[in-house]
Amino acid sequence: MKIIKSFLCFISLAVLFHPMAESNKAHHHEFIIQATKVKRLCETHNSITVNGMFPGPQLVINNGDTLIVKVINRARYNVTIHWHGVRQMRTGWADGPEFVTQCPIRPGSSYTYRFTIQGQEGTLWWHAHSSWLRATVYGSLLVLPPAGSSYPFPTPQRNVPLLLGEWWDANPVDVLRESIRTGGAPKISDAYTINGQPGDLYKCSSQDTTVVPINVGETILLRVINSALNQPLFFTVANHKLTVVGADASYLKPFTTNVIVLGPGQTTDVLITGDQPPNRYYMAARAYQSAQNALFGNTTTTAILQYKSAPCCIGGAKKGISVKPIMPQLPAYNDTNTVTRFSQSFRSLRKAEVPTELDENLFITIGLGLNNCPKNFRSRRCQGPKGTRFTASMNNVSFALPSNYSLLQAHHHNIPGVFTTDFPAKPPVKFDYTGSNISRSLYQPDRGTKLYKLKYGSRVQIVLQDTGIVTPENHPIHLHGYDVYIVAEGFGNFNPKKDTAKFNLEDPPLRNTVGVPVNGWAVIRFVADNPGVWIMHCHLDAHISWGLAMAFLVENGKGLLETMEEPPADLPVC
Repeated sequence: MKIIKSFLCFISLAVLFHPMAESNKAHHHEFIIQATKVKRLCETHNSITVNGMFPGPQLVINNGDTLIVKVINRARYNVTIHWHGVRQMRTGWADGPEFVTQCPIRPGSSYTYRFTIQGQEGTLWWHAHSSWLRATVYGSLLVLPPAGSSYPFPTPQRNVPLLLGEWWDANPVDVLRESIRTGGAPKISDAYTINGQPGDLYKCSSQDTTVVPINVGETILLRVINSALNQPLFFTVANHKLTVVGADASYLKPFTTNVIVLGPGQTTDVLITGDQPPNRYYMAARAYQSAQNALFGNTTTTAILQYKSAPCCIGGAKKGISVKPIMPQLPAYNDTNTVTRFSQSFRSLRKAEVPTELDENLFITIGLGLNNCPKNFRSRRCQGPKGTRFTASMNNVSFALPSNYSLLQAHHHNIPGVFTTDFPAKPPVKFDYTGSNISRSLYQPDRGTKLYKLKYGSRVQIVLQDTGIVTPENHPIHLHGYDVYIVAEGFGNFNPKKDTAKFNLEDPPLRNTVGVPVNGWAVIRFVADNPGVWIMHCHLDAHISWGLAMAFLVENGKGLLETMEEPPADLPVC
């Protein structure tokens, strides 16, 4: 394929669609969090937005630049902003998860996030990390090569961010609160969206469907971001091939596919060329649903890839040209085979610096759970299966966030009683993790704020093992503050004697969000070279509220460059 051949030649071309900035430039922005009237699906809601925009502002910087973003909270809810995938080297105070690295920004208050992006290029994004505000508070963060550099693939004429999302015909914060009150699963979303728009297949939506123009022969870079709260998504474009060149702000050996799949939090960069007859073609996304018997939205969101020379759009249809866009074929909702083929196609662009010797070897089980209804609760507060309340855990610990201090503040100031450092390195009970006869005693995890301590520079391996507790599911696991190498994945119970032979230590992909296969496992490796407190959690937001998380406490190393920065003066207080 022409794109692949050109890529292998490493042709150095200037980025035409956005001029390169000077090295180490500081970008100043102001984010005003506020309620804005947003109309979707025939109804108008007072949605929480940034600067009145939904999705929020697109940020474009270069590798090596600094972002300084003042967040002013004029909404009625507490808020924080997380810069998803940014490594935050020594700047954990700017990471953003509520009660992990900071207390929330209260209504009427502000906080300025300051950080530099180093050694990362591609597509990242930002979103609220409080309650379910990220349903509408999110936007793209595009990291271009530094000045004087270019992409390791043919330079596209344009780049087009596509943010896949979910829309509730309700207040998302109320949806979460009702789920917590009842102990049941939250109401599923009413629509999926592309750049905030549901698309032609939903009511009252076609007039505002996202349109992406393209010229015949033009190559554009689609930067696809899954900013949905609770749903992995398939994405495809009718009659067009997608050449994957990057993911989670890391370059990949390019490969061509008809469909991509992204868990919430993941990004994928794909090249697409205008090599089809001029017409209108649907870009479409719909659910990948791996959990059996779980409700999900079975609708499809669309945008339109529109050739500028297509006669359908200027004077009516001509013979052979359809007015209605061509619809692509999408995988079945439960097509795990397609997901597996796609994820196993990922290879880092060059030989990877994977740690081969290990200092820490953790085995972490991932599972849902069902707590028995407390005796003082009425039945309406126990609307999980058979009168229970949903919970979730890692290694049988359901993570509880503090409320008086953030974890990072408690660590930095040596405040006792906020957390412990006894998160187990392996599950307390060994069982047939993906079997069908799991003891009901494992359905009720312990609840606690348990961290795992790592020495600076530790070489870490983690086996992430899905379990059949309540139901197996594909879980997108996001580790803050780090990129990790995914050295292997598979199905069933991880077997170190057999499965270690499958490890790719040459060119595994570098990701910040790992899709742990349904009824399977993934193995990740990284070096703990970023001091601070870093949460690792499922990016299905329903699961976060149930406790599907843990956190690492990475100690300072030696000298200034291995030590966390001091907290900023305007850090919010609890």
